[in-house]
Amino acid sequence: MKKKIIPVLIVFGLILAVAAGLLLTSLIKKYTPTKERKDLSEYYNLTSEDQAAIVLNQELSDSSAALIDGNIYLDYQFVHDSINERFYWDPNENIMFYSTASDLITIPAESTSYTITRSSVDFGRPVVKATSDSALIDIEFVKQYSDLIYAYYEDPSRIVIKNDKEALETTVFKRKTAIRVKGGIKSPILADVRKNDSVYVLSEGDEWAEVMTENGIIGYVRINTLSKKRDSQAYESGYVPETFSHIKKDFEICMAWHQVTSRNSNSEIANILSATKGINIISPTWFYLNDNNGNLVDLASSSYVNYCHQNNIEVWASVNNLENPDADSTYVLTHTSTRQNLVNQIVSAAIQYNLDGINLDFEALDGNAVQDSYIQLVRELSYKCHNNGLVLSVDNYVPMSYTAFYNRKEQSCFADYVVIMGYDEHYSGSEEAGSVASFNWVKEGVENTLKEVPADQVILGMPFYTRVWSFTPTTDSSSTEVTYDMSSKAYGMKAANNLVSGHNAEKTWLDDCGQYYAEYEDNDILYKVWLEDASSAEKRLGLVESNSLAGAAFWKLGFETSDIWDIIIKYIN
Repeated sequence: MKKKIIPVLIVFGLILAVAAGLLLTSLIKKYTPTKERKDLSEYYNLTSEDQAAIVLNQELSDSSAALIDGNIYLDYQFVHDSINERFYWDPNENIMFYSTASDLITIPAESTSYTITRSSVDFGRPVVKATSDSALIDIEFVKQYSDLIYAYYEDPSRIVIKNDKEALETTVFKRKTAIRVKGGIKSPILADVRKNDSVYVLSEGDEWAEVMTENGIIGYVRINTLSKKRDSQAYESGYVPETFSHIKKDFEICMAWHQVTSRNSNSEIANILSATKGINIISPTWFYLNDNNGNLVDLASSSYVNYCHQNNIEVWASVNNLENPDADSTYVLTHTSTRQNLVNQIVSAAIQYNLDGINLDFEALDGNAVQDSYIQLVRELSYKCHNNGLVLSVDNYVPMSYTAFYNRKEQSCFADYVVIMGYDEHYSGSEEAGSVASFNWVKEGVENTLKEVPADQVILGMPFYTRVWSFTPTTDSSSTEVTYDMSSKAYGMKAANNLVSGHNAEKTWLDDCGQYYAEYEDNDILYKVWLEDASSAEKRLGLVESNSLAGAAFWKLGFETSDIWDIIIKYIN
């Protein structure tokens, strides 16, 4: 019997031994760090030898650099979006620009030289190289005009760039260890580090910390391998920020637009001004874009300017893009030759007529199509205006996400004044009726503008008009519900008030709108009016005063009531 049991016990013992061995092997495998190494070219997403990865501010960028003849070139869009937005590339004419506080730098693609205004500079190699869909810029040229530091490393090729002023936490390793792709001992190794090697600490969890080495390896290490002593380090590039100068008036601005539709309209200037008080700047709508070559229609008058100057009123002529629907603003702005022709025509006209300034009013632009070409127009126009002693003011919508491309912050660097068009909250094509400039809407517009533009450069534009909204009942035999056709018509202050009074409509003050509201019916048509008058104007003029703005502007002369000027001079001048 014993002889039969012994073999069974032996087999059972072997089974236990094998099971224990397997368990031990499994435990060893589970708790032993992997020695697998990550291919760094794959880690940096490099597919060719003429590529270099970019690590920007502790993050691996989706963009890569190009290695050409031993030099490093960065993609234009990467430079513009991540380093310096003042680089501007015209893919239509293969030319790049950079705008300093005082000079326009012009860089033709593939050229070894560039011009600073009219002076030529030899760079010794191409500054810009055109590609099929963009352009490349030499990193050393970018560095000349940008607050950054960078270093290049090989095996594989990578560039570590820092332009974020936020200080980084640094420490050293207590012992040698491995940096891994992710937190966990089974994650592949990116690099080996030694005791006392320094490292940036990006974030910390319970057991693992995300770190970056000086040469751009970003990964994870056990927290217990890091010293508890931490320092703070910020980069110093030696870059000195530019100082922008402006032509500023030593008086509070009271500007009004004068709509001029023909040269004959200029003869009305004496009568127009005689009905006003306190105006020190007038902006006649004299110039507008007329074709795709950047040419202007000119309605200006020297005698008009002389009369205004005799009455101590400056003339900042308006230049707009709204009058000729056949003139393609996008084409003109996105082609250097046409954009610069437009600039030259504006300034030539200003000199010819002895103007004091220019008021740029380019509206209804397609942000996706124009992109940065509009702000480039502002930059290029600013140089020529300032060189000729001309004030440059730029009209802007109340800030909204879809108008961000107008770039008010950048405008404030190059233009002298930024004008808020504080009207057209509701307009002829609006989906609902409402005020053209309710107080809270204007107040928010001022607050948001001041986040980007200094107060002493902001002029608040206000309306001398309103809209009368009509709701005409429509019949639909298939429905018992009454529907309406909604439309509106612009009225000056006096005409709108006369309309309301003529229908004996009761006016109600609306605190949120900062104005009176009235409605009435006539021939079964319902009319709604958010009235503009001295009371609504005074509310908005209070914003100029309380925010210490540069002044106010009014659209347009001839639409106001006479009592409005007493309110205006109470707050301005």
